[in-house]
Amino acid sequence: MKIAIGSDHHGVAFKQKATVLLQSLGIDVVDVGAHSATEPCDYPDSAKQVGHLVSTGIADRGLLICGSGVGMAITANKFPKVRAAVCDSVDLARLTRQHNGLNVLCLSGNQWKQQDLLPVVQAFVETEFEGGRHQRRIDKIAEIESEVCAARPCAE
Repeated sequence: MKIAIGSDHHGVAFKQKATVLLQSLGIDVVDVGAHSATEPCDYPDSAKQVGHLVSTGIADRGLLICGSGVGMAITANKFPKVRAAVCDSVDLARLTRQHNGLNVLCLSGNQWKQQDLLPVVQAFVETEFEGGRHQRRIDKIAEIESEVCAARPCAE
């Protein structure tokens, strides 16, 4: 599995810890930045890169960290085939993977203790999409996405 990981300055420290965890699980990590916790940067820059990598299939999944996680999710969801959400618990990470096929996990670099988020990341990578009735719903999301993209150009 290949995971693209990105952050703004609020998420750099956790991104480094998450990278160590992911690599220990045998996952290939593509770090798109940021690399400085003291130099402010804009969350859409990393979210755009991760969204593109997941949307095009270059990365299987993505992990984004900013102050709240919300800006990252909003930006990543602009890309076709990306299903990004903020999850703050192991149960929510598992459920969104199983039922929604979540492929970009967004986290808050400010709201939670970093050690509490590592199990959330692990649940995200170890949980598989259940398919079945959930696939029908994912297909409906893809259909809506296609209709919207047919009406106006969508990012690739």
